[in-house]
Amino acid sequence: MKVVVAMDSLKDSLSSLEAGRAIRRGIHLAIPTAEVIVRPLADGGEGTVEALALGMGGRLETVTVTGPLGKPVNCSYGILEETGTAIVEMSGAAGIMLVSDEERNPMNTTTYGVGEVIKDAIANGCRRFIVGIGGSATNDGGIGMLQALGYGMLNESGNQAAFGAKGLEELVKITEDQVLPELAECTFRIACDVTNPLCGEQGASAVYGPQKGAAPAMIRQMDRWLDHYAALAAKTFPNANPLQAGTGAAGGLGFAFLTFTNAVLESGIKIVLEETRLEDDIKDADIVITGEGRLDGQTVMGKAPIGAAGIGKKYGKLVLAFCGCVTEDARVCNGSGIDAYFPIVRGAVSLQEAMEHDNAEQNMTAAAEQVFRLIRWQQEHG
Repeated sequence: MKVVVAMDSLKDSLSSLEAGRAIRRGIHLAIPTAEVIVRPLADGGEGTVEALALGMGGRLETVTVTGPLGKPVNCSYGILEETGTAIVEMSGAAGIMLVSDEERNPMNTTTYGVGEVIKDAIANGCRRFIVGIGGSATNDGGIGMLQALGYGMLNESGNQAAFGAKGLEELVKITEDQVLPELAECTFRIACDVTNPLCGEQGASAVYGPQKGAAPAMIRQMDRWLDHYAALAAKTFPNANPLQAGTGAAGGLGFAFLTFTNAVLESGIKIVLEETRLEDDIKDADIVITGEGRLDGQTVMGKAPIGAAGIGKKYGKLVLAFCGCVTEDARVCNGSGIDAYFPIVRGAVSLQEAMEHDNAEQNMTAAAEQVFRLIRWQQEHG
């Protein structure tokens, strides 16, 4: 029997690979002879760097960069040396979780650190980039990142515009004579699962500004400034298209990547499945195991387990899911490739106890063992 295990991480509890290895232990307790392959899984959000870097034989690098409020933060990213690929989560350098509730203000938060991570990866020989852009604290249109890469985002005095969305108000000229030369050799696959344009009622400021601390008046200001920024960019950069789906992602960082770098915006799970070549393992497997921390109605909307399940169903495989908890609307997952799912918590405990690393690991192993004892009985008794 060949089983492929591709688990998403259980947030604040188990990483993708930890969850997968716990399941492998449980399977081997029930069926010692089973061939169990553990593969990384993520959807471009939190946990993608660790899952892909370690799951694909790469390494993690940590660099100190400028955080969203201008203070130093340590950001980890992955390197796959064989292909010269860097795996980056923008949230590690400019994420909303790096900013306290009291300090959230997109007028001040910058993406400068994202550019510094890219520069460090380039210095380490990377020319291919996979970048997750979810969870941002910013609404600066990506000008901070571009400044770090050598673009001139200049004000009337010829100086770099200020950090944050307030820098967009000052912007009068964009120059590229100091851009890092190696940037022209780089390609970027941007994990982006939102379709918002840069500006307007569905744009970056209106839709995502409030959760980043923007008041209504501030939202209107930032939207005007982003529109001006896009018009200024379009004078020199032919790819500037603020109406393109996804340009409003991460406070306009999607627009910056598409306009100023050799980038494409793609579904996060699509990128991960292609980069890990999960299909190569699944096509000759007998059973596919996937799952995540919370299985619910949102799981079917492009999340990692459904991506793995889709490949399993392409080849007619039995697909099972293990999860920390399920909601009533998780039943929709049964119609989207997951044949059966199993919550792993074995008793009435607090959420904190259930999420404790050792408890989650033991529960995952125990759940997998019992399910595969049933599968063994079915094999033995036809």
